[in-house]
Amino acid sequence: MSSQTTLSIDTNAVIELSRSKQEPEWVTALRTEGLALANSLELPALEKTRIDRWSISSYGSYKSQAPLTSLDALPEVAKGLANSENLIVQRNSGIVFNQVSAELKQQGVIFTDLETAIRDHEELVKPYFMKAVESNENQLTALHSALWNGGIFLYVPKNVRVDLPLQALFVTDDAEATFAPHVLIVAEQFSSVTYVDNYVSAVSGVPMVQNGIVEVFVKPGARVNYASVHNLEESVTDLTYRRAIIDNDASIQWVVGEMNYGNTLSDTTSILKGKGSDSDAKVICVGTQEQKLNLTTRAVHWGKASTSDMITRAVMRDGSTAIINGITKIEKGATGCNGQQTEKVLMLSPKARGDANPILLIDEDDVKAGHAASVGQVNAEQVHYLMSRGITKEEAQRLIIYGFLAPVVSEIPIKSVEEQLQSLVERKLGQ
Repeated sequence: MSSQTTLSIDTNAVIELSRSKQEPEWVTALRTEGLALANSLELPALEKTRIDRWSISSYGSYKSQAPLTSLDALPEVAKGLANSENLIVQRNSGIVFNQVSAELKQQGVIFTDLETAIRDHEELVKPYFMKAVESNENQLTALHSALWNGGIFLYVPKNVRVDLPLQALFVTDDAEATFAPHVLIVAEQFSSVTYVDNYVSAVSGVPMVQNGIVEVFVKPGARVNYASVHNLEESVTDLTYRRAIIDNDASIQWVVGEMNYGNTLSDTTSILKGKGSDSDAKVICVGTQEQKLNLTTRAVHWGKASTSDMITRAVMRDGSTAIINGITKIEKGATGCNGQQTEKVLMLSPKARGDANPILLIDEDDVKAGHAASVGQVNAEQVHYLMSRGITKEEAQRLIIYGFLAPVVSEIPIKSVEEQLQSLVERKLGQ
């Protein structure tokens, strides 16, 4: 059952803010239309999750941010998460740090905040912005199109290979400031790039919402590696849609760590539009306390001989609940494609709940598709075996849990981020 939330957002304020930022008229119109849609559209209908019971109305208002002269001025929770080179930092409603190497610029790569890109590179942004995820899908996407701020625009020209990872850091430490980043990546033919972002918060228990959208367009023969770690506090509700459109012989690799402490909606979708296109998605989460998680990973096959692989791992503690959805959709005409998925939930408490829902929707005969799903507790025989080798019970359980999560953690493309994710897992598991 879906429903609506009561919205108290001033349309005139949204329009005035857009014009004060000197946004093009089409952006102002998109914001206005989004707000109108938000008042008429319903919330998304989620499997076994009553999102209307979540705290999803605390959007705050836009607040301008002073630039940072140094990353040392960031809140303690954000320090040490990224190198200063090729880094963009959003704090609350605005961009406060942007440092891009001269080498990257010489290659023709555009790595800047989305607000600046809309003004300076409108011809590159307009064909793609809010096209993979559309504002009329539900109330959340409509609200995002009206309220988004800051954000990232990454454009990689044809045949350009970016060897060093590009990083973004999204920080919220003011619950009264709107926090709705939008990430837009366009990788032209035969290009390649790795992008990594982190989401952190320090709002001292005040309710707020992170409503974010990621759009990735991977042109023929291109490759995009996208890694994201979300570590927001219990009082922050995290609502994130990620969607990639993948062309002929192009590929995307998603690595997502949902390490939030609050309620989380995460939808990561690959649209395999082109022949020979490929998607690899790996997602992990650790649930604690009374946290509610609804994670969907989806691959939609349109292109012939397209391939997808999805792996989701969830570890649940205390009284947390996770709904893990894996959806492989093979459209009519997508002959020769192969879609595989695995969802596994490990429960560490009798009060924890986890549902693994593998879904295959196949409208073509000449294809391969498969799924595996499991929900259970730590294997007692494995614990006993390790204890027989002189390892304590606590350490044995720890090793088994890390082995359970390893297929995702080990795929993080930056060593420091991999170590960070490992540290967050340990903290959430109380180790």
